[in-house]
Order: sequence, then structure tokens, then C-alpha cells
Amino acid sequence: MSTTVQSPLAWEAGVDDAPVALSARGDLVAVAGAEGTVKVLDAAMGAEIGAFELPGGALTVALSPDAGHVVATGPMGYALWRRSDGRTTVRESGAWSAAAAWADGTRVAVASGRRALVLDADGGELWRTEPAASTVTDLAWMRQGRRLAVAAYGAVLCHERHTEKPVATYPYVGSHLALAVAPTGRWICSGNQDASIHIWRARDGGELTMSGYPEKVSRLAFDDTGFWLAADGAPDVTVWDFSGKGPEGTAPRSLRCHETVTALAWRPGAAGHLASGGADGTVALWHATAGRPQARLRPVRELDGTGAAVAALAWAGPHLLAVAWRDGQVRTYGVPSRTAL
Repeated sequence: MSTTVQSPLAWEAGVDDAPVALSARGDLVAVAGAEGTVKVLDAAMGAEIGAFELPGGALTVALSPDAGHVVATGPMGYALWRRSDGRTTVRESGAWSAAAAWADGTRVAVASGRRALVLDADGGELWRTEPAASTVTDLAWMRQGRRLAVAAYGAVLCHERHTEKPVATYPYVGSHLALAVAPTGRWICSGNQDASIHIWRARDGGELTMSGYPEKVSRLAFDDTGFWLAADGAPDVTVWDFSGKGPEGTAPRSLRCHETVTALAWRPGAAGHLASGGADGTVALWHATAGRPQARLRPVRELDGTGAAVAALAWAGPHLLAVAWRDGQVRTYGVPSRTAL
């Protein structure tokens, strides 16, 4: 039986328009609003460090690994903000920009229409991919930032540094909504419009499809070990075991709390702790790797929310969880040690 427990609240702040994305790194939290306002906040106190506007609205936001830069993407382009002096570089390309991914503190990949652009931290273009078959929907770095995976209709395409043409193609006929690459580099996974997860073994292209989800799969996340994949697409969060030979022939663990899952975020480290958020406003903390396959787990804790749908979750380290709700509220919660939620 789960217990609703209010973890110590570090701070609470409001943003001017409904949050759509959240990122946390070290001592910063960045939150993007639907109308294009991006605020950068101190993770410990909630004080505003900086802010900028992305014309046309925002879809995603991402802090660099060193918390020195922020990138935001949206329907009309992208923008980068520099912490050291607040400099903001805005690119109104008119191309749909649905994703961004940092390779390290100096390079970031940004979706721009049918291409992926690789930029330096101040927005200078380093190289770009050739056009994909359709709009790029997600991006992920592999091999410690040496290879870029790009998802678009019909395939995931992999590019080495400065290679316009893909060096590897992983085909699957359908619309890819989310992309997750295992930190081990062994697995590439896409969440799809056809209510499935498609999986490729990176070394040889071996394929596997997890189908039968009642809804489209639009959120995928590997934990830091690369052994566990969490996904939406059902009232339960499903958690697949990718250790050993992978998930073929196995059943996932099911995490039951929300009627509709709207956010997922693994706690940093190898403890198997996951945070999830729902359209009903609930935020749940899980020992997501406990039990056996086919086990239906209940939350270890539920955090009190605002009543609005959860827009996004992000960990600012192993002990601080940031949550944004659709009503404009942003909170951080102090969370106990990795060994006990």
C-alpha cells in the first residue's frame, strides 16, 4: 500500500505561461513556457538567474552538462543562452525544432526541420546532416558524443562527426516520437505513433518490436546503467530489463499510479529509482527495478502537487527533484538518499 508523503519542499515559483519542458543540471533549473518564455532558476533557492524569449513558442529546453548554457527549441527555431554573461542567440529559421541534445559542454545537436544541426555552445554551426525523409522528431548522442542518432519517419539515422550522410540506418516504417539510446551503446529504441517500442541492437541491427500498447509511446528513458528502459503508452509505466541478452521474450514491470503518464525521469545513479508524473497532477517515486517481471508495483512515495497536470520532471542531482505543472507552478523537492526513498 503506497503512502502519500510530502517530501521537504525546497522552493516554489511561478512562470508566466504554462510550462512545457524542464531541465536541471547541477545548481540550475531551466523551465520553458508554451509561449516561449524560458527562465533559468537557482536549483537550491529558486531565484531567477536569467530569462530569454523564443519567438513562436517553446517545445523543449536543455541545460548543458556543465550548466553553462541553455538551449530551447520550438516551432519556429531555437535559442541558446550563456550563463557567464546572459548572452542569448536566437535563430528564427521557420523550421520546426522538436529536440535538442548536448554531446558535452561545447556541442549541442538541434533538430531543424528535416535536418539536425550540430552547434557550438554559442550557436555557431559546426556541421549539419543531409535532409531526412521527414521532420526530425528526436536526437540522441552515442559513443561519448562521437555519433549522433536522428529519428525521423521510417528510420533512425546515425551520423559520425562532420558526416552529412548517415553511416548507419536502422529502418522501421512508422512515425518515431521518442528516441532513447542506452548509455552502454548496445541498444537504440524508438517510441512510436503506432503504439509500439521498436528496438535495434546497435552492433548488428538486430530488431525487436514491443507492441500492444493502448496508446502511442512518446516518452522513453534509460537509467544510467543502460539496463532499464521506462516508457509511457499505457496507464501503467512499463519498465523493461535490458541486462543480459535484452528484453526479448520477457515481460516488463508495471508501475501503477497515474491514469495518463505525462513525465518520466530516472534518478541519477544505479539505484533504480524513477520519478513519474501524471495528467491528474500526481508525482510518484518508485523502486522501479524491484520485484520480478510482470510485477505490478506501487509508488514508494507520492508528492503533493497543485492539482494541474504534470508538464515535466527533472533531477538536479540525486537529492533534488524539480517538477513543473501546467498551471505555471514549479517546485523542487528534497529527496532522501539513494538507498531509501
